[in-house]
Amino acid sequence: MYHVAIRMLRVFLLFLLVFSAFAADRRVLLDAHNCYPYAGLFDDRIDRALATGIPIAIEQDLAWHVDHSVLSHEVKTTGTEPLMQKYFFEKIRPIVEKELKDGDKKKWPIITLNLDFKTNEPEHHRAVLALLKQYEPWLMTAKKGKNLKKVQKLSKAPILVLTGDSDIQKQTFYDAVPADGRLLLFGAVPRGTQNKADNYRRWSNNPWGIVEEGGQKKAGDWTKDDAKRLKQLVDQAHDNGLWIRFYTLNGISAPGLGESYNFGSKEAVEARWKACIEAGVDFVATDQYEEFAAFQKQHVAR
Repeated sequence: MYHVAIRMLRVFLLFLLVFSAFAADRRVLLDAHNCYPYAGLFDDRIDRALATGIPIAIEQDLAWHVDHSVLSHEVKTTGTEPLMQKYFFEKIRPIVEKELKDGDKKKWPIITLNLDFKTNEPEHHRAVLALLKQYEPWLMTAKKGKNLKKVQKLSKAPILVLTGDSDIQKQTFYDAVPADGRLLLFGAVPRGTQNKADNYRRWSNNPWGIVEEGGQKKAGDWTKDDAKRLKQLVDQAHDNGLWIRFYTLNGISAPGLGESYNFGSKEAVEARWKACIEAGVDFVATDQYEEFAAFQKQHVAR
């Protein structure tokens, strides 16, 4: 009995150690929605996002134009759209180089890059992968290994790159990587599933409609049942080893912002922001960068 008790105690202590490390890695981040110029607007979005402080998540939408990738909200492109290398990677170079020189690795990643592919041509994926390889020393990576279900440890680096749930993306970003190669970006589980994380799919990306039926435009008063539903979704994702993101939580109407994302008032969106913070949502997508950052600081300080 003594030996059994000792073994049980060791198992329990190991569980606490793993759980503590897992919990300590959890952060609620501003996810800067559509953080790039489009429709003649938003040239300063990445500057505004970075000005709110790090750590932060930043979304970049990508479309294929003839023979190269561009930042675009639309599938149809003109070729005048900015390039991610210049608009994102070179913009953050001073921040990343400072982190690599003297940063606190315990806080890494400082930037989570969320890639939203508007077009999924294989050559598009290969071009983006080639770009990421240019910045590989900046990126959190994982060994591919031989078993998809075995989740390999992520390397420590300033930037984490996430992508969508497309199987076509997986063919380039995972399947084509040799067993002894490194994964440079990580996909989402298929929407609406309760899948556990595997070595490639490590996050869950969700519209707000799974929390409140009908989404932002049909949302009424925020209720205890809504908060319970949100917490259950977050806990389920975390129990499955996944980060979780919800999009897009706005309380304003403005040119270029999707009206379907607008809850209709500052009070309404702040009730959802507060719930997301309290539930531990990893990535809270919004177009109101400064407002969310200020609200989060105020809420955490209470």
